[in-house]
Amino acid sequence: MDAFWELVERSDRESGTRRERLAWLENELSRLPAEEIVDFKMWWCSVTGRLCTWDMYAVYCCTVGWGSLNGFEYFVSWLVSLGREPFERVAECADEAIELPQLLRLLEILRARIANGESPSWSEEEEPNFELLGHVTLGPYRRVTGLDTGSPGDAVRARGVHPRFPLIELRLGGEEWDFGDHTEMVRRLPRLARHRGISQ
Repeated sequence: MDAFWELVERSDRESGTRRERLAWLENELSRLPAEEIVDFKMWWCSVTGRLCTWDMYAVYCCTVGWGSLNGFEYFVSWLVSLGREPFERVAECADEAIELPQLLRLLEILRARIANGESPSWSEEEEPNFELLGHVTLGPYRRVTGLDTGSPGDAVRARGVHPRFPLIELRLGGEEWDFGDHTEMVRRLPRLARHRGISQ
């Protein structure tokens, strides 16, 4: 697990853009034996699975402003990209996400753009969506193994690990609840409720 987080966090320190970050990670992973690339993918599946909950889906829908199965997966990937400490905060309590400086900054950008009459959107670099990070092991795995088919995901499943993503349907951990129920929102996600001006 430590090696996984070291690579995730170093990729951020060693790069300036998301494209550079992916290239750096692919390069580093390509130096590893195939088994260690599969280890990285296995840890990826493990950590993203921890965020696959109804409460985290509510955070995603309420902060991003819409909801989709793919979008949720890419939001979770973005949360992992922030590093171990922010990840552990939100894994322990989904409501902590609304207090992450990185997410608050993005919400402030949106507010400022709306106030200036601009399009309420993020740039590709800003958006809390990092789809390609979840696929970063594929190229290195195929280069190291020399295989044109197969993937590290297949190897992870062969080890008996079954990833939560991609979601085919909305099967999430925890108790399902109605995000439009303000009483439930205040009870389950009080910080998010306060941020949205919701009270009982």
